[in-house]
Amino acid sequence: MSVEVTAVWQKIQGMANEFMVLLPNLVLALIVFAIFFFIARTLKRTVKKMTRSHRQARNLGLVLGRLAQGTTILAGLFIALSIVIPSIKAADLVQLLGISGVAIGFAFRDILQNFLAGILILLTEPFQIDDQIVFKDFEGTVEQIQTRATMIRTYDGRRIVIPNSELFTNSVTVNTAFNNRRLEHDIGIGYGDDIDTARELILEAMNETDGVLKNPASDAIVVELAGSTVNIRARWWVQPPRRADILDLQDRVLTNIKNKLIANGIDLPFPTQQILFHDQTEATDGDRTRQREGWSAGKGEVPKSHSISSAIRQLAESQSQRNGAKEGNRSSANHNPAQNDR
Repeated sequence: MSVEVTAVWQKIQGMANEFMVLLPNLVLALIVFAIFFFIARTLKRTVKKMTRSHRQARNLGLVLGRLAQGTTILAGLFIALSIVIPSIKAADLVQLLGISGVAIGFAFRDILQNFLAGILILLTEPFQIDDQIVFKDFEGTVEQIQTRATMIRTYDGRRIVIPNSELFTNSVTVNTAFNNRRLEHDIGIGYGDDIDTARELILEAMNETDGVLKNPASDAIVVELAGSTVNIRARWWVQPPRRADILDLQDRVLTNIKNKLIANGIDLPFPTQQILFHDQTEATDGDRTRQREGWSAGKGEVPKSHSISSAIRQLAESQSQRNGAKEGNRSSANHNPAQNDR
């Protein structure tokens, strides 16, 4: 029993002696690491201060500050380890870091992809904070651009988190990229209305609306001869192109256009349809090879055109004639009894 206690005590003494030998290096390593940690925090604060005055660079400064802090702390950790364990070479640490980096890269491929995409978005700035963007089925205002994802607030008060790799590799529409934006709306007038008059009225209505820019000028162009309307496209420019302002201005422009056209006798027709019977034709066509209602070319009399009212009238007349004929037959049979006896 005493032998075992002696062995344990000797091991403890050996560990204590090794610790005392290692203590100076350990203290020095802690001091070095603390210095690097302090430098890292100072770098982070300095980068944030440099970019604080620019709103669009706010997130970029935060990311660069974190990168600088992490890199500095990692370098301090390597130096501290080399002080505590002199047998560890800097090349060994770099090699270990490279192998670990490859393993981490495979394990967290999606995270690293989003991180790199976020850095590129912050550097290239295809859009900025407070911009209004459209991405696939989502539309809203950019709230934050983080290293992993971008957050947008939709117009109905919801938050959408979009991975940065998706934003970087797909098309994004930035509605607020420029100061001016053109809006348009199609207006249908009747075929009997004068197009030039309607165009002038539409231009007057747009120019009289507060908020519509004079330069670039508004315009109205004919874009389609539809089934029941002549469609004129009204186009006007607004500033600034925020969603709420656009909806408010569009409401006032379309209201003014409708009131102006109605007040000047311009028709705004509803969609209409024409129903043709299978035997309906035009008496003036004459040429049966050019009939449009389905009658094949051939000899014989060209059938007259029919309508629902004429068809009902003919049906009533024929029914009346049949009823009259039946009544006549009955009366003749009653007034000739001898014929009934035969």
